[in-house]
Parts: sequence; C-alpha cells; structure tokens
Amino acid sequence: MLAEHKEFLHACRAAIGDAYVIEAASERAPFETEQRGRYVGCALAVLRPANTNEVAQLVRLCQQYRIPIVPQGGNTGLVLGSVPDQTGTAVILSLLRLNRVRQLDVDNSTMTVEAGCLLQQVQQNADDAGLLFPLSLASEGSCSIGGNLASNAGGTAVLRYGNSRELCLGVEVVTPDGEIWDGLRALRKDNTGYDLRDLFIGAEGTLGIITCAVLKLFPKPQAQLTCFAALPAPSAATALLRIAQQHCAANLSAFELISPLCLQLVAQAFPDLAPPFNAFCHASYVLLEVSSHESAAHAEQLLHAVFERAMAQGCMSDAVLASTQAQAQRLWQWRELISAAQKSAGNNIKHDISLPISCVNDFMTACETALHAAFPGCRIVCFGHLGDGNLHYNVSAPLDLAPTDFFQHQAQINDIVHGLVAQFNGSISAEHGIGALKSAQLPRYKSALELRLMRQIKQALDPHNVMNPGKILT
Repeated sequence: MLAEHKEFLHACRAAIGDAYVIEAASERAPFETEQRGRYVGCALAVLRPANTNEVAQLVRLCQQYRIPIVPQGGNTGLVLGSVPDQTGTAVILSLLRLNRVRQLDVDNSTMTVEAGCLLQQVQQNADDAGLLFPLSLASEGSCSIGGNLASNAGGTAVLRYGNSRELCLGVEVVTPDGEIWDGLRALRKDNTGYDLRDLFIGAEGTLGIITCAVLKLFPKPQAQLTCFAALPAPSAATALLRIAQQHCAANLSAFELISPLCLQLVAQAFPDLAPPFNAFCHASYVLLEVSSHESAAHAEQLLHAVFERAMAQGCMSDAVLASTQAQAQRLWQWRELISAAQKSAGNNIKHDISLPISCVNDFMTACETALHAAFPGCRIVCFGHLGDGNLHYNVSAPLDLAPTDFFQHQAQINDIVHGLVAQFNGSISAEHGIGALKSAQLPRYKSALELRLMRQIKQALDPHNVMNPGKILT
C-alpha cells in the first residue's frame, strides 16, 4: 500500500472510527461484488459513515488525497454503478448507516428520510401513518432510498405515481468539494431558478452524494384490485391498456406485460406457487391493478367494465381476479419472482429499455425476428411496465447452448436490441441507469451536444473526477 493511502485511511479512521473503515478483503467482498455475482471489483477500503457530516468529512479527505469515491446504498443495481473497478484505488462509501427517518409530516404528506433507509422501511413508515409511499420494486427489502434516487428508479407504480424523481420534493447533497447543500424543501412549488434537485437525481453519484430526501406521500386507496389477464396475441396488450386507461383513468395503478416464457420459468423455479391459470398456453399476459379511493365496489365496477369491452373487442381471452389480499399477493409473485427465476435458470443478457407505447408492438416483432435470424433458438424473456413503455427485454441462450458460451455474443445482441430501440425512438436505459456497464454505448445513442453538456456539468462540479469515475461518462 502506498504511503499516501495509509495516511488517507488513518485520517478516515480518525473521522468515523476504526470499526467503520473496512480494509480486510473478506469484509470488503460483499460491497465489491455486483449483486448478480457477475462482476467483482476491488476497493482500497469500504467507509461507513453514520451521518451527513461524516460523509462530508470523508469526501473532503478524498478530494485532498485524490481518492475516487464509489457511493453505495443497497448494492442492488444492475449496471455496475455502485461497485468499483478492479484497480483497488477507489473507496466504497456505504450509506446504509444513514438510516433515520428525520421527519414525517402528515399534514404536508411528506417524509424526510436519510439515504440509507431501505425502501421497505419507508413504505412501512408511511403505512403506519395511514399514508402511501408508492415506489415499489422487487428489491424493496434491500434497496435504499439514496440508490433509488441516484438511479431515478421506476418500478411497478410509475404509471400512476411517476419515477423516483416525481416522488421527491427536495434533497440534501454532499458536493464533490465536501460541502453540504441543504435542499430539503418540502415544497410542491418553488420556482427560484435552476432546479438543482433534478441535477443530482439520476446522476448515479457522479455529481454528488444524496444523503437525505423529502419524499411525497399519498392517501392510501380504499381498495386495490389485482387482475391477471390472458391475451390472444402480444399486440393485444396495448389495446387492453387503452381500454383500461379509458375506463379507469388515474385509478389504473399498474399494468405489467409478461410473456409466457417468464411464467414458465417462475413455475419451474417455484413449483409450490399456485398458478393463475391451469396452463400457460396463451400468447401473452398482463397483470393489472386498479386502485380506488372510493370503495372496493367502485374498483370492481371499473374492472368489470374493462373486462366487458376487452372481451368484446377480442383483446382478452381469460382473466383471474383476486378476491382477497392474499390472492392478490400470490398473483403479484408471478411478476416479482421473474428475475429470481431467470437467475436460477441461468444468467441471460439483460436490457432495460423504454419506447413510445405506440411502438412497443412493432419493436417486439422486429427485434424477435432479428435475434432469431442471428441466433436461432435464443429465447426472449420479455416483461415490464407496459403502462409507461418500459420493457425488461432479456435474451437467454438456446437450450442446447451454455449461457457462458452465449455471453460471448453479448456485444452483437446488444447492438441488435439497442439499434432497434434507437430506430423506434426509445432509450437504452429506462430505470436501471448507465453505470459502467453501458457507458461505452452511450455515445452511440446520445447526441454530441447532449454529451458535451453533460461533460461540462461534470467538469464544473467535479473537475478532479473523484465522484464515481467511469460511470455514465467514459
């Protein structure tokens, strides 16, 4: 270890305590390993501050010694945004000890929480107060609010409530200089110049470290009804979405597209889970949820109107309506367990894309045709938040080819998928971010002007490139 590194770590121990400066390789390993286990970085150390002032102290030390910082929350990301490279020169700054709920203001319908609070904890605190924090992700038991904001996470309720950005009123940020910007304004209207909040949300820790946030809360619906619908063709999903939006408007709180292969994988991995249908023989499926602030009868009335029109127009073949909360949870498990089922079946090549909803059908047809022409027998594991145009479009190896051999074609598969996404005016990252995994691809899909403006912002705030270097911008 270099002498200046020893000096730096000694200063870190003085700032936050010996127990919270982790140097041993065995103790660093969980922080250095990408959550799917497909990549392992190497850090100089893991730093675990307890509060915003300690974060600021550590950032100032990193600037002084020019030590790169990789901010990390629950480390549930999928684009290598929260793990270091393999040089061993960066520190991981874990925010999980910043886990206090600073304020819950029922009258203002806001909650002020530190970045290390787990999403599930925030949901529960809101529920205990008779309110709703609607951000919902499969990883909500382990992902943190800071990470949600840093990646502008979406989830299943974006259709009704918006991404993380729309759910946040204000943030507290430690800047690359180690200053603390107190932007914790619980205001829904604040038109006083540049919106710095939005600069840091979605920046993946490359411009500063979000340490606290003011989150919006909402009234809890009086009733939520969940329906699993079987469709005669994948193209019927957008027709069903139009019908559901026309009848339910803002009461439509989720609309998830699921391919038959997704359900088959879940059934294989979780054989004890009761299936919504006797056999997964339909062309496509949708899981939709209607939330009513009036009554269960009102929600049921809306859904039945959707069923009647959808059946009449031929865009729904069958449907299962949950009659209890337990049944609704079981139906949702068929959506939420898809990622785990994919992992148990062997890793695949993942894409987190967004498209204009009007282009989704044409994209899926064109992309499947192109992939099967290039890689006969490859399997498309497609699911996602159709209500906001976000597809998780994953490509699995043919049954007669090992996934490790199939991964050798990842660059070509990415080119096919992302090229068609661009052709249909979509985005190569809907909610996962860019991180290190997609940073080299970004110049192909962002204009030179956009990239130049982004680099100018990065240079202005972080001229020494200390904040999460190598992420987003190469």
